[in-house]
Amino acid sequence: MTHMDILEELKRHPYEYARKYKSERGRPIVGYFCSYTPEELIFAADTLPFRLFGTGEHIRLADTHLQAYCCSLVKGALEDAMTGRLDFLDGVVFPHTCDTIQRLSDIWRLNLPLGFHMDVVLPVKLNALSSRRYMIDVLMEFRRNLENAFRKKITDEALLDSLNTYNRIRLLLQKIHDLKYEYPGVIAGEDLHSIMMASMIMDRSELADVLERIAGDLESRKNTSPSPPGERIVLSGGSCNLLDIYGIVEEAGAAVVGDDFCTGSRYYEGLLTIDMNPVEAIAERYLTRNVCPAKHSGLSTRADNIISVVRERKAGGVVFVLLKFCDPHAFDYPSLKGALDQEGIPSTLIEIEDQSSADGRVKTRLEAFIEMLKRKDRKEGELSGAGK
Repeated sequence: MTHMDILEELKRHPYEYARKYKSERGRPIVGYFCSYTPEELIFAADTLPFRLFGTGEHIRLADTHLQAYCCSLVKGALEDAMTGRLDFLDGVVFPHTCDTIQRLSDIWRLNLPLGFHMDVVLPVKLNALSSRRYMIDVLMEFRRNLENAFRKKITDEALLDSLNTYNRIRLLLQKIHDLKYEYPGVIAGEDLHSIMMASMIMDRSELADVLERIAGDLESRKNTSPSPPGERIVLSGGSCNLLDIYGIVEEAGAAVVGDDFCTGSRYYEGLLTIDMNPVEAIAERYLTRNVCPAKHSGLSTRADNIISVVRERKAGGVVFVLLKFCDPHAFDYPSLKGALDQEGIPSTLIEIEDQSSADGRVKTRLEAFIEMLKRKDRKEGELSGAGK
């Protein structure tokens, strides 16, 4: 079995991996929902951080606790918990992001006493004078609560080891994505999707070794990889766990050359400074990396970032992939689209609801957008030729 086979199997059967891992290693497993969960502290407690996505099974029990307008990510995770599919968890961390996640925390606490339970209320406004001190205080409290929950001291040495491991993982994920974006044919989109999903579940020490081998393999064959024809596009949006959007884009005749996903660049962007207090290093990364729409660091920060990615990657357009009922991204979309329109960058919006979203429908929408980009390119080429 190749390293990609291992990651693909893990993506398909994450709960089986977790149960086997716990049985063989005896280590606790802590579920989490968002990249604003300080994984480094969880990992330093000799505990496996396990991102919860929901399996997309038929929703029955969760609907009795959640409104119809809650996103499928939250519904799926609650359904899995209430039906016992998450019985391997020793605790769950709820970040302070959208309203739905915050209310899910209350529902979970009242109905699912699955061990350790904590809300991590990081600041929303990240460019305020008090944000850094507040962020550090919250992280220190989280550290103490982890120590109490698992009766294990999180030493600075253990935390520094954790920071080094995560720096290694993020560097490798960045390298793999850069190779994909510079040489689109070096790795299939579906494989990149598997890498990202597995990176939030697999034992992080083992993950770093697997990523090292994959990155080395891609580096060795980058110059011999085929160059797929088609438009170059950037993806933006919320959780990309519900369908393999990378693979669908390629099937539609385009190449993904950049992204602004919470399970993409926002997950691995930014390294931790290891020559400072480790908790302060975690806080500093959160304060300086590209923000999600549930946080604020400036009126044009997110728009400036996506425009920069489009320009840097020489992309022809942007595809917004939004999870239905995801309010932060839905509210963020008009301003981002407006900024792209001002820059003359075409974009389209695709809204998905759950894993049953028809790949064919999404592919058809993408094909129409890609054809529009091609017509735009042809027209600009004709105008350029006429001007000579």
